[in-house]
Amino acid sequence: MSTFVLIPGAGGTASFWSRVVPLLEARGHEAIAVELPGEDQSAGLPEYAGLVTAAIGRRRDVVLVAQSMGGFTAPMVCTRVPVTLLVLVNAMIPQPGETPGAWWGNTGSEEARVAAARDGGYPAEMDLDTYFLHDLPAEVLASGQLSGRPEADVAFGQPCAIDRWPDVPTRVISGRDDRFFPLEFQRRLAKDRLGLDADVVPGGHLAALSHPAELTAQLTAYLNEAGSSTPAAS
Repeated sequence: MSTFVLIPGAGGTASFWSRVVPLLEARGHEAIAVELPGEDQSAGLPEYAGLVTAAIGRRRDVVLVAQSMGGFTAPMVCTRVPVTLLVLVNAMIPQPGETPGAWWGNTGSEEARVAAARDGGYPAEMDLDTYFLHDLPAEVLASGQLSGRPEADVAFGQPCAIDRWPDVPTRVISGRDDRFFPLEFQRRLAKDRLGLDADVVPGGHLAALSHPAELTAQLTAYLNEAGSSTPAAS
């Protein structure tokens, strides 16, 4: 049995993982979705890392899974406690010392988003339905599982406090239909920053809600891999 510790993206709501947790538990694993104080202007990346570290406690055989902005918190956690595997899902992959606010311009994510919208025939203007809810099933939209909240500005100005990418086997999962971080952008980012290929699953940016079974299958498939390679920080 492994322990999957699940970090949400911006806003910090643990309910983002509500459809994945029972699927992991049904496979015999422990699953902990961490709630982060995304709206709190007095808390940011150091506090997020502290809360995830506390949730891990003394556990071993930990698979740390980070969604979107959670990609900034996860490597900081890996410097504090033993982690067996780090999995980034539709994630912002930081350079050491980079802030989330600087990441957008450094990576060209906005240009990639607009270009993908043009090629895909959907609006380039940002809105919730087009970029986040477009592939969610009706029952999820009606369930209240999308009780998201805004991310306080403070975290966007704080650096990912690592000197280099942690010496932890790392995998990247990208949603095939992600409009916020388009697939080809994520592939380029993973290759440029971690030297890794992205594993593709169905779904958009919120794949944990739109395609939880496929995402869970990919997460647990990593446990059966023989050997792992750790990327060097670029």
